[in-house]
Amino acid sequence: MSTVTTAVATTWAVDSSHSVAEFAVRHMMISTVKGHFANVTGTLAGDERDAEHASIELTIPVAGIDTREPKRDAHLRSGDFFDADRFPNIHFRSHRITRLATDKFSVTGDLTIRDITRPVVLSVESGGSGHDPWGGERIGFSASTTINRQDFGLHWNQALETGGVLVGNDVKISVDLELLKLAPAGTNGR
Repeated sequence: MSTVTTAVATTWAVDSSHSVAEFAVRHMMISTVKGHFANVTGTLAGDERDAEHASIELTIPVAGIDTREPKRDAHLRSGDFFDADRFPNIHFRSHRITRLATDKFSVTGDLTIRDITRPVVLSVESGGSGHDPWGGERIGFSASTTINRQDFGLHWNQALETGGVLVGNDVKISVDLELLKLAPAGTNGR
């Protein structure tokens, strides 16, 4: 007698109102400026029992950048940095997920900023799962990595009279996601 196991394909959608992408970069080589992007969207799809074969896709609208300084935000959206008019979104697409511990993963994928795509590795930690008051099932994850902004065409800088530069090259990125399980197609939510 053989036992057949069927995969349980599941899709989770990012809940934008409970998710955020943040960044931190050195300013004048003496302090750190932090900011975030609003309206992160995306999906996590795959077999619930096999996280290592899931796929993750995220879209981050550049227009939602907020560093608490409107002039700096406008400069970051300009052609000197993200060029939001030509490249309105930052994208991430996973290629490999490796479980490191029960709640820790390494996620390798492609990050696209402007028109440049580079491989990155995210350190990911599961925040757990639970049911919301409206009958939905939710999961949470926190991810982080560090990139060199120049690798993505973000070259603008200004030399300081005291030496050094205005904007550091290394950018720490962190993403906190809450995702809602979607009903399988054809089930009408049941």
